[in-house]
Amino acid sequence: MAQGVSDWSTWEKFRDAQQEILLPAGQVAHIPVSVRYIDVGEARQGTILLMHGIPTWGYLYHAVIPLLVGAGYRVLAPDFLGHGWSDRRDRFDRSFQDQARMITALLSALKLECVDVVGHDTGGAVALILAIEHRAYVNRLVISNSVCYDRFDDDMLDFGHPLRWKNRPIADLVKALEASLAAGLSDQTRLTDEFRQGIIAPWASEAGKLSLLRNASALNANQTMALVDRHGDISAPTMILWGMDDPWQKSEDGQQLAQEIPNAIFKQIDGASHWVQQDAPAEFTAAVLEFLARASSQGA
Repeated sequence: MAQGVSDWSTWEKFRDAQQEILLPAGQVAHIPVSVRYIDVGEARQGTILLMHGIPTWGYLYHAVIPLLVGAGYRVLAPDFLGHGWSDRRDRFDRSFQDQARMITALLSALKLECVDVVGHDTGGAVALILAIEHRAYVNRLVISNSVCYDRFDDDMLDFGHPLRWKNRPIADLVKALEASLAAGLSDQTRLTDEFRQGIIAPWASEAGKLSLLRNASALNANQTMALVDRHGDISAPTMILWGMDDPWQKSEDGQQLAQEIPNAIFKQIDGASHWVQQDAPAEFTAAVLEFLARASSQGA
């Protein structure tokens, strides 16, 4: 059952509001894996699945989730394997396909047959896999500032070289992450201490650092380019939602994706950058709700 929205004035309270599930061996990995997730709201209008990317976790949506719940949606926001507070052991892969398997296993365990899917950054790549290969789970689709082709952030790719990073101090990793958070916000007043600390918290330990390196090493353009020929197979009503100031995932990629997915629309958010959920949460939420309402009225 969905729980009510809690007081998320701190990232710790958001983490405490997460639930945990153990997915059995064989469903996602050869061992059981634990997944942490937010599950809040009542599904009067439906259920929305929010997927983050790297190096974030479900907390990226902390300002968006209450607005979606207030609009009548049940909201599910999991941490990907190796990310946030989900299983971070060094014993399984973290590819986009593996994350997609985790999502379908989670939805199945929660008895959710069809949801509205929102994917950001690498979560957008996972969302595309769901819409192409597991389409029965996807009612409507939103792709936001996502990895769609072969444009990957050099900083994240650099983290994927263990020989460069494994022996470096955590302080170096934190400094690099802080720079990335700042670079991905147009409104620097949104780079609050709470947001900065919350996004970085899962990685600020040796175990967290190693997990981030493993996540980064799983970034592979082959995984996204293998989907390109099948973008036209996506049948779910789709919106491509883009913060236009993004220094990494350029709007041209989103516009190209909107042309390749049948009947997809491209919606831009001016004055917002990569971390658009933090940069412009009201605008982000309004765009998602407007799209879902319009798609619903058209019989999606």
